[in-house]
Amino acid sequence: MKYRRSGRLVDMTHYLLAHPHQLIPLTFFSSRYQSAKSSISEDIGIVKDILEKKHLGTVATSAGASGGVTFIPTVNLEEAAQLIDQLCDKLQDPERLLPGGYLYMMDIIGDPALMQELGRIFASYYRHSNVNAVMTMATKGIPIAYAVATHLHVPVCIVRHEQRITEGSIVSINYVSGSTKRIQTMSLARRSLAPNSNVLIVDDFMKAGGTIRGMMDLVKEFQSTVAGVGVLTEAVHEEEKLVSTYTSLTKLSRVDEKNQQIQVERGTIFN
Repeated sequence: MKYRRSGRLVDMTHYLLAHPHQLIPLTFFSSRYQSAKSSISEDIGIVKDILEKKHLGTVATSAGASGGVTFIPTVNLEEAAQLIDQLCDKLQDPERLLPGGYLYMMDIIGDPALMQELGRIFASYYRHSNVNAVMTMATKGIPIAYAVATHLHVPVCIVRHEQRITEGSIVSINYVSGSTKRIQTMSLARRSLAPNSNVLIVDDFMKAGGTIRGMMDLVKEFQSTVAGVGVLTEAVHEEEKLVSTYTSLTKLSRVDEKNQQIQVERGTIFN
C-alpha cells in the first residue's frame, strides 16, 4: 500500500514504539510503504528527532547491507522522578501497613499503565547492559518483570517455590530466606533460560534480599551471569542485606507499626 509521508510517519512511529530493541532493516520500511530508501531515511530522521525531543527514546541507525534502525526506549529523569514521588505518596498511606513491616502493594502492581511506566524506567537504566532475559519470583514480581521485558524485548523467566509437571525438567536450589532465616527451595524450568544468558533480576519488594540472592545463585546454575538487580521497593532496616548491588525505584525508609506511620522515598536509581 502506498502511503503519503504523514501516513508513513504515523505508522513508522507506531511500529518502532511497538518493537523496541529490534533491528529493523530499511528494506522492511521501503517495502511496507512502497517508497525509496532515501525517503525512508528522511522519515526516520524526523521520527528520531520527535522521539528524542519528547524523551520517549532514541533511534539508532546502522549502515551496511545488514543495517537498519533500532528504537531504544529512554526516560526523562525529571518526569521519572515526578512519577516516583507520586508513587511514594501512595505507598505512605498507613492503611498499607502489614505485619512484619511489609506493605500492601497489589493495587500498585495491578495497575498495567503504571507498571509499563515503571518498566520503562528500569529498561532505560539497563539499556546498555546487553540483557538477554528478565527473571522474577512468582507471583507478585511478574507484572513489573513483564513490563521491563517488553521494553527490552527479551523473554521472562518465572522462578517458583513449587514444582509444576507442565514445565518439564527443572533446576532447583535451596536458599536461606533473609527475613525468616529458613531454608527454602526455588525452581526454574530448564527450558526457561538458555545457557550463557545475561539476566536482569526484577522483583516487587526486597527486605533482606534472601530471595534475590537465591535467584542470583540459580542464574549461575544455568552457566549465566547477572546483568543487574532491580526492585520496585526496598525496605531499609538494621540487618545487613544479602545483596550488595541493586537498583530500587522506591525505598521504605521508616516503619512505625505502633503509630501507623510509613516513610517512603526515592530509591537508589536516582542516586
